[in-house]
Amino acid sequence: MKYLVTIGLETHVQLSTKSKMFCGCATSFAAEPNTNVCPICLGYPGALPAMNREAIKLTVLSGLMLGCDIQAWSKFDRKNYFYADAAKNYQITQADQPLCLGGGVDIPVPGGTNRIRIHHIHLEEDVGKSTHHPRCSGIDFNRSSTALMEIVSEPVMSSADEAIAYLRALRQILVYTGVSNCNLEEGNMRSDVNISIRPEGTETLGTKVEIKNMNSFSHIHAAALYEIARQERVLKQGGTLVQETRRWDPDLCETASMRTKEDAQDYRYFPEPDLLPIVLAPEQIDAWRLLLPELPEDKRVRFVGQYALPEYDAKVLCAQLPVANFFEEAVKLGAPAKAASNWIMTDVLRLLGQSEQDIIDVPLTAEAFASLLKLVETKAINMPVAKGLLDELFETGGDPAAWVKERGLAQVSDTGAIEQFAREVIAAHPKVVEDFKGGKQPALQFLVGQVMKLSRGKANPQMAGEMIKQMIDDR
Repeated sequence: MKYLVTIGLETHVQLSTKSKMFCGCATSFAAEPNTNVCPICLGYPGALPAMNREAIKLTVLSGLMLGCDIQAWSKFDRKNYFYADAAKNYQITQADQPLCLGGGVDIPVPGGTNRIRIHHIHLEEDVGKSTHHPRCSGIDFNRSSTALMEIVSEPVMSSADEAIAYLRALRQILVYTGVSNCNLEEGNMRSDVNISIRPEGTETLGTKVEIKNMNSFSHIHAAALYEIARQERVLKQGGTLVQETRRWDPDLCETASMRTKEDAQDYRYFPEPDLLPIVLAPEQIDAWRLLLPELPEDKRVRFVGQYALPEYDAKVLCAQLPVANFFEEAVKLGAPAKAASNWIMTDVLRLLGQSEQDIIDVPLTAEAFASLLKLVETKAINMPVAKGLLDELFETGGDPAAWVKERGLAQVSDTGAIEQFAREVIAAHPKVVEDFKGGKQPALQFLVGQVMKLSRGKANPQMAGEMIKQMIDDR
């Protein structure tokens, strides 16, 4: 029997606020355990929460970017449960009146796109972080009460590949919007994966199994594949699936049962009595809407059309908003679009990777980059000189045109000067000349290299190569 797979994702995203959701404690990562805490986030009796306005704004911005309907009236609720990492023994969340409803994320599929629908986005507080040791466990409440946005998809994905494509597209949109770093290693973005299977030809969804709290795309993909196979195996052997929560063991590459899954009534939701409802005026929503950036996919399509870039180039450039902005600014300042794309993809991104920096944090400016490319385009400098200048601009910044003038780096295209260099090189390397005459093409590159050496890197290499060939042919 063939089974159909249904996957839904609940993705938790820590918002980039300076303070926590309901108190003034800092949200800095990697602080000493239990130092960014206060009576409110530790759940002391009598401590009252105060709502973080910035968290509301960032959640609404996310909803607007994802095409959600923003609710003018929403409220917070208490979700009651007893876990060691929940200091208050309840979590402040939004149960039935969330900030955002609907929306979706487009993912690429063969021949076009597929829209993964979103059910809702709600705002809540995070819990503490548990660390398990051989003989004990520790709880760090620094993360407790951090503003956490939960994006709940509809159960419409049918494969592990679709789930990962959705998460990658969702992450890119949120980073573009600036609502979160979505740093998986720091736990800024974590997903609960809900998986069910049903016999082909049936409509009723099968028993849902949840894989909890995963912050690695590769692990989510592997866990989904394993869980789909496990559920099929259970049913084919005549067993029954139970609604439960499981965890992924990356060492054993398998899921393991944690507990049977609770239903909503088990959490005894009721309206949070210490917080007023959230009421958003249409004027406020419209003002926030003006802050939205262009969607990554829209930008990619525009780059292809406006700058005549290949699809691959546009995809690479638009992967990071600061890189896309750097490219556009350089083109506006006169850099040729395709040349700028090539240099960014091959050289600038290499330098960024080596230095582990973002493009907004390095001395290289779009103005200097555009100036450098114009020097190359007009053949004022050759490629080796340009490459060396880019490395310097990346490290220290500066004006490449001024450097070329001050250092005498201008490309030598004078026929007489290059001819003299070529004669000297041919005379000094008769064996290499014979190799070239015998059909060994690398010999020519060696001779050109010697001309570049004599000219201190300033000769026009194309002219040098053509002149060397002509002089050898005339001998």
